[in-house]
Amino acid sequence: MIDISIIRSILVAALLGFMIGMQRSIYHISRQEKSFAGSRTFSIIALTGYMAGLINKDMTGIALVAGFLAGLLILAAYYFKVATASSQGETGLDFGSTTHFSAIATFLLGLLVSLHMEKYAVFIGVLIIVLLEIKPKIRRVEARITSEDINAAVLLLAMTFLVLPILPNRMIGPYQLFNPYKTWLMAVIISAISFVGYAAIKIFGHKRGLFLTGALGGMVSSTAVTVSLSKIAAGRREIVLHVAGAIAIACSIMFLRVLILVSIVDVALIEKMLIPFLGATLAGFGFTYFLYKKARPAQLSVSDTFAKNPLQLSEAVKFGILFGVIYGASSFVRARYGDLGIYVISFFSGLTDVDAITLSLAELSKQGSLAPVVSILGIITASVVNSFVKFVIAAWQGGRNLAYYLLVYFLIVLSVLAIGIKIANFS
Repeated sequence: MIDISIIRSILVAALLGFMIGMQRSIYHISRQEKSFAGSRTFSIIALTGYMAGLINKDMTGIALVAGFLAGLLILAAYYFKVATASSQGETGLDFGSTTHFSAIATFLLGLLVSLHMEKYAVFIGVLIIVLLEIKPKIRRVEARITSEDINAAVLLLAMTFLVLPILPNRMIGPYQLFNPYKTWLMAVIISAISFVGYAAIKIFGHKRGLFLTGALGGMVSSTAVTVSLSKIAAGRREIVLHVAGAIAIACSIMFLRVLILVSIVDVALIEKMLIPFLGATLAGFGFTYFLYKKARPAQLSVSDTFAKNPLQLSEAVKFGILFGVIYGASSFVRARYGDLGIYVISFFSGLTDVDAITLSLAELSKQGSLAPVVSILGIITASVVNSFVKFVIAAWQGGRNLAYYLLVYFLIVLSVLAIGIKIANFS
């Protein structure tokens, strides 16, 4: 009697091979090249892997032999392709081996299906097709990545996974104010989040428009976006709306960024912070949309002032030092001067940065060293002060017109933030 489950698994193996082969055929046809194998061949390769798995149940080791022979034949086909093209003097050809290694992977997918791992085989098969399909996009990304970016990422990964585990996770120093493990961990967290924006700028570039530049740059530093973009608005009324919109969306993302950082460190604070900060974010996005609809189309090439790689070791160390100082100072001031000292620290921290004070206060709240309400109000204080600083910078560098639009923006956003605080009822 025919086993329906086996028939189904055979069809799954054949379909996986067919889909991979189809992708490879379409790719080579679009490039007007001869394909090593098409949909039918890849289906047969998958079924061969499936049959090897079935036979292996009665003849142990046959799957290993079949896999070795299949791989050998596929690699021989690749060698024959390269040798033939070289002997005929053909130049400028792409001798990529992706299709041949895809064939080997297809054989293994068929083997996985025969071992009753259809879900894993389907997942891996879809992943292979996606990887094959996004090759042009990967090439464009690779063209924008520099060796310095790679070196910086590798260095930070090494520092994280080699050094972080051996750092002491306790307060040290004369006054027990410094925790090496948490200081470096926070540096890694902020660097990773900033790198998302940095990578997006690398991938999309600046020529997508100032609004997108502001959005991506805001993931790195909204203050840096304000400094960079407000300079180009001075004396150029035709792009004031674009610059105002770019700065507005960057500043809006700052409020969202604060929520993300707090959620990573202390989820308990999110319940009360969500309404005011999410409200401020949405209000900012709404005003940005208004400026976007009002502005005329314009694209500019913007400097990379705020696109410094946040994964450079120096950048991580700078933030680590800043976090350590604020974290230690907050603990010390809290013990000496109470909650008022926290607000003073928050005020002065907000003059330059919001991330460090956000992470510091969230960590102190998580440890129980600081009341959640005090932590939240400290973060709000830093956010408001930082917003005021950015407005002053934009007005000073960008002129009266830019200052007008950003004044309206900050009045709306901070009003919504205040209303959210009232609704959240922190008392």
